[in-house]
Amino acid sequence: MTRILGIDPGLNTTGFGVIEAQGGKLRYVASGTISTAKLPKGELPARIKVIFEGVREVVQRYAPEQASMEIVFVNVNPQSTLLLGQARGAAMAALVSAGLPVAEYTATQMKKGVVGHGQARKEQIQDMVARLLALPGLPGKDASDALGLAITHAHAGTTMAALAAGTTLARRQHAQYRGGRTY
Repeated sequence: MTRILGIDPGLNTTGFGVIEAQGGKLRYVASGTISTAKLPKGELPARIKVIFEGVREVVQRYAPEQASMEIVFVNVNPQSTLLLGQARGAAMAALVSAGLPVAEYTATQMKKGVVGHGQARKEQIQDMVARLLALPGLPGKDASDALGLAITHAHAGTTMAALAAGTTLARRQHAQYRGGRTY
């Protein structure tokens, strides 16, 4: 059984979701949010610290073996994109400093993996996550996105591991850059 942590990064609210996967079976462990909403908007370093420490606390409490995170998309507002990237960086640093391997998925990949199409609405993601994990109610929107990322990794990660065992994989490339980044 593999324990997977999904992270949906955000500067105001970062969602997290923890599941256990064994073959095609999924089991809910925990989910929630890390909020910086009570801090003043101008206190970026303090907000980044809350995200970093919050993700570290989730890792320590639930002891995941793998992590998955949403890839930042480019917004119409470049400032928003930069701020989201900093929140994502804080969460990524917390995961990597804890020694976790981190897989990255776009929002479209997660939506296709959970709902079946890439244009799914938040409510559809919430509903399918609740169904797939046999939850008694709907998780919050940020938590359901994080659980969706963990579910996507549970399915895609198995396939990627099988491919890796059968062949040498090319270097990993970040989806947003043609030349890619090597990890």
